[in-house]
Amino acid sequence: MSRTASRAGGGSRQAEKKSARKGGAQFIGAPIVLAGAHRMPFTSAVRAGDWVFLSGVTAIDDNGAFTLVGIEAQTRRILDKIKDVLAEAGCEMADVVKATVWLDDPRDFWNFNRVYAEYFPENPPARSCVQSRLMLDGKIEIEVLAYRPED
Repeated sequence: MSRTASRAGGGSRQAEKKSARKGGAQFIGAPIVLAGAHRMPFTSAVRAGDWVFLSGVTAIDDNGAFTLVGIEAQTRRILDKIKDVLAEAGCEMADVVKATVWLDDPRDFWNFNRVYAEYFPENPPARSCVQSRLMLDGKIEIEVLAYRPED
């Protein structure tokens, strides 16, 4: 099943469609390219049976830059990107069963949490949230695991 490509980690958007199978796994999304030149060695998401694993998502825009400065705006961008990648895999936010969150600054926790709660208003997934220095200049990275039986 081929779906429009999206980047979990951010980066430039390409119009190509990409969905490949290897063994029982389906790799979802086009190659992730940062700053128009750096192809990242991971995929946006992998469906393995009924499980969908998303790579960590940052608030990088389509040009590979962080243009949003606040934690609320970055969190919204990330969760919207997650929603898009999940849709490519035939899932929705309600299918998320586990989230892992890395915050650059623990003082952002409460503002992040308010936005996060908007995306999971009922039956929120299990979650870990830790402070961590991030590889890129953003304030936050989120990774999710979803469960949805294949049709």
